[in-house]
Amino acid sequence: MRRRLFLALPAIATLPPPAAARPSEGFVRIEGRRFVAPDGTTLLLKGINLGNWLMPEGYMFKFERAKAPRQIEGAIERLVGPAAAARFWRTFRDNYIAEDDLRFIATVGFNMVRIPLHYRHFVTATTPPRFEGEGYALLDRVIGWARAHGLRVVLDIHAAPGGQTGINHDDGPGYPLMFYVPAHRRLTIELWRHIAARYRDDPTILGYDLLNEPIAPYHDVAYLNGKLEPFYREATAAIRSVDPHRIIFLGGGQWSSSFDMLGRPFAPNLAYTFHSFWASTRRDSIQRHLDFSYRYDVPLFLGETGELTDDWNESFRTLQERHGIGWSFWTYKNLDTPSTVVSIPRPADWDAIVAIADRPPARWGDPLPLPRERIDAALARYLEGTRFANGTIRWSYIASLGLKPAL
Repeated sequence: MRRRLFLALPAIATLPPPAAARPSEGFVRIEGRRFVAPDGTTLLLKGINLGNWLMPEGYMFKFERAKAPRQIEGAIERLVGPAAAARFWRTFRDNYIAEDDLRFIATVGFNMVRIPLHYRHFVTATTPPRFEGEGYALLDRVIGWARAHGLRVVLDIHAAPGGQTGINHDDGPGYPLMFYVPAHRRLTIELWRHIAARYRDDPTILGYDLLNEPIAPYHDVAYLNGKLEPFYREATAAIRSVDPHRIIFLGGGQWSSSFDMLGRPFAPNLAYTFHSFWASTRRDSIQRHLDFSYRYDVPLFLGETGELTDDWNESFRTLQERHGIGWSFWTYKNLDTPSTVVSIPRPADWDAIVAIADRPPARWGDPLPLPRERIDAALARYLEGTRFANGTIRWSYIASLGLKPAL
């Protein structure tokens, strides 16, 4: 049974009518359909997602059954026990994204990173919850590296309290309870307020992506779609009460594929983000988004795409760029795949690790098929492989994004 969260929140001020965003020194701003750099030039976003780092996904471990973060964590704990599992995750988060990674990302020509976040790294499970956790130090560190190497950062709540999508990658119960349970909604909004207060003076943060892929299409979309913009209004007001100049990204419903439930922009400095995988590389695949952008004179951002071939990457990327749409491909680092910037080598015995992780609950107590030392060795090799120096750089993937080899 999931513990219900209760949080008393201060009143949230009503936003003024939309107006031109006031420039703030060092901050990117929005003018019409453009992202505008502090020097007044148009900024075309060319980004990469730091997926799996603070928001693990089962397919990036080659798991089929253990898909959600809590399932992945449970699998590792069953393999090695609670103490060793805790050490595994500490090492994982230290190795997976380090300064070498941010330096390389900047060197090849990306100008931003999008960082998916799980709320559990930033909020305690106590009643009432507190805004504490290892996520703050980890995020401060990577933002510092981004700043040092001239990158900007978009923060994305990938897993909100209760879940906002209703599928494994929001780590919820399989239904988007954030839209049903007032305590989850309040906590999500207050977490954004807390994050915004923390980073209000840092222009390294390009903006806040409020919800990743809200409202899967097989839930009660007739009811849920009407809840999305009111949530965005309330969360934006909370953020702007402490961080008035930041760009806020609003994702469409049905896995960020549709803006049909969103209307005229209700505040300045709003951008609209969509996700698209394996789509047609012709204009028809984005025409509905372009229609929205021109109708309301707002910028678009392709927040996630990729995971196909290099040829497709190049064609889909150039389609976006022809229409002034910035992009952020998914994902920077992954296990044993050509469709990523850095591929983690597949360790020996990893197939056995996958088989154990994907056992159904009735078989969790079965004997392990490998001696303990081989399991430990496989996990240790995986962790070493997550270091930038030990990964395989996919140069053709980088070239498909129109970027240059590292000097």
